[in-house]
Amino acid sequence: MRLDEFLTLVRDRGEYHSEEEAEQVSTAVLWVLASRVGPEEAARLAAGLPAPLDDALRLERGRPESFDREEFLRRVARQTGARPRTAEWDAGAVLSTLTEAVPGEHVDRLLDHLPADCADLFGGPAPH
Repeated sequence: MRLDEFLTLVRDRGEYHSEEEAEQVSTAVLWVLASRVGPEEAARLAAGLPAPLDDALRLERGRPESFDREEFLRRVARQTGARPRTAEWDAGAVLSTLTEAVPGEHVDRLLDHLPADCADLFGGPAPH
């Protein structure tokens, strides 16, 4: 997927005013995601994304951190300067687009590394 296609989808899903805003939010969400998964997993995802979005996943952060959905959204909010509820919206706009940009098996592997209650952020069913 080309950068303009990815950002247009994120912009439309997140109802952002510009592709620049969509890119800032995308970079923030991907950066937090990369800190949650291992470097191999992050590199696998980065390979399916256009530059410069792939860079957010390729930054070396050491071992993956273990944190839950609430902390994930808190970190996204911190990166974007938004409230946690807005961060949930932001994460959903970016991660649902990610599922269209990378092969399905990469998304499945990614979801295996994340808490089950994160699936809805990727456009999956909400947790019960």
